[in-house]
Amino acid sequence: MTTERWILMIKRLILGILTIFAFASVTLSLLQSLSQPQIQSRLELYQTNLLLHASEWQGNSSETGTPQESVPDLKAARNALLGEKPLKTAQEQYQETRKSAQKTQSNLAAQLKDVSDKISQVQGIEDEDAPTPEEVKIQLQRSMQQQQQLQGLLSQVQQLIDELDLRIGVLQAHQGDQKAALNTWSQFTKPSAEAVASVSASKDSMVQTAQVLIGLWSEQPRLLPDAESQIQKDLEGWFRYRALTKLYQLQQRQDAQLSLQAKEQELAEQAIFKLALIGGIPGFGGLLGVGLFVFLIVQRLLKGKESLLATNSNVPWETPWNWEIIWQVFILGFFFIGQLLLPTLFHWLGVNPSNYDVRMKAFYVLASYLLMASGGLLVLYFSLKPFFPLPQDWFSFKWRLSWIAWGLGGYFVALPLVILVSFLNQKLWQGQGGSNPILSLALEGQDNVALFLFCVTACVAAPMFEEIFFRGFLLPSLTRYLPVWGAIVASGFLFALAHLSFSEVLPLATLGIVLGIVYTRSRNLLASMLLHGLWNAGTLLSLFVLGSGAS
Repeated sequence: MTTERWILMIKRLILGILTIFAFASVTLSLLQSLSQPQIQSRLELYQTNLLLHASEWQGNSSETGTPQESVPDLKAARNALLGEKPLKTAQEQYQETRKSAQKTQSNLAAQLKDVSDKISQVQGIEDEDAPTPEEVKIQLQRSMQQQQQLQGLLSQVQQLIDELDLRIGVLQAHQGDQKAALNTWSQFTKPSAEAVASVSASKDSMVQTAQVLIGLWSEQPRLLPDAESQIQKDLEGWFRYRALTKLYQLQQRQDAQLSLQAKEQELAEQAIFKLALIGGIPGFGGLLGVGLFVFLIVQRLLKGKESLLATNSNVPWETPWNWEIIWQVFILGFFFIGQLLLPTLFHWLGVNPSNYDVRMKAFYVLASYLLMASGGLLVLYFSLKPFFPLPQDWFSFKWRLSWIAWGLGGYFVALPLVILVSFLNQKLWQGQGGSNPILSLALEGQDNVALFLFCVTACVAAPMFEEIFFRGFLLPSLTRYLPVWGAIVASGFLFALAHLSFSEVLPLATLGIVLGIVYTRSRNLLASMLLHGLWNAGTLLSLFVLGSGAS
């Protein structure tokens, strides 16, 4: 056997091992995402909180209290945005979120029991007279780490349920159902079996707040010491406003009540504008997208091969490399660097982003993404270098104006399609399935520097690298073995799976397919990068608006 064949065999063996690792790593991440909540549920709660603030708006000047006859459009927007029964809608949303959290709690408790049983079995082996094998020790250490992680997650979910119970009770009380509210708060003070192990100072504080609320809304009200500070500590936003209003009424503190109402009116006006913003942009864009989608379909039926959708639709790329190069770039350039090399490097360096504040987490996300992208592009470059110069239309960046039209058009068409798929997807997963952790950081981290760093990562770095990788390389390479439409679908699903969350597979695959159509028709990576950047920018804008109106 020649030296070249030996080298080829060793190379394929290494790629095979890395492929097994990549498949196992992706499968494990996807399975872990099944027990994690979607960020969509939290986004709906944030939007509900804005709706509650907006429901307090009375159309009066914050300073004079006189009707603002000059802003009828604001009144119309309020009625259109809030609906007939905003409080009932909000209560249903909170109760639905609580059910989802309870489901997550049950799943985590079952996983914790399995891990605890496994630890007991391994410890039983350790107790035997024979020396404990090294692999048994490693297994015990991993199981104990997993146990600690699950206990932490279980404690977080229980805290979420406690917070939801406090708020649901306030909603019930404000709608006149005091009996249901008192029952909610009374049950809250009795921790469930799953929560017994996670009772903490936070839990004790919320129990005290529940007792304060019970006192405020009882038939014979009673004021507990430090009631105001307890409300300030464990309630926020509209819920704090409602509880403090009730407290000031009982204390007959009219000046404090008037000041609180004036401040709430300012927040209510802001909430209406924010709801209009996050609802109006996708709403208007979605309608425009539906019209554009219908136009493209009709044009395709009438003009056939001369239509926009037919442009390059059956024209594959001339691909000088085979499946092995595709395999090599995808495994080494994406999964090996992102899933094995960088995590191992950060572990050796002692980098632990969980201990960072939101600004440092944002910097870590950007730095790690740039390192992954740089490594991936280097693998891509050296893998394709033997085939230079590349055939026409490979990694094409054309600065003619048509790329803007393709990018914008693709964005508007993607809006209604992804929104529809996301709606159906939400029904399918019932709030489970995980989400990209960057979304949570961007939602909660109302820090301008952190938001700028997230914007650079999501709107510049990610579109450039992912479009070069998935649309610039993977999709055209697949046309050697698949028809163009098949390559679009395959690359779209691989793009979705690479985000490692089950709940995001269908929406991201839909977006990936639209990105693939835009790229194959325009033959210009600038078009798909623009679409990708606009999509991520719209997501970040919604997160920023919702996060800024959360409290």
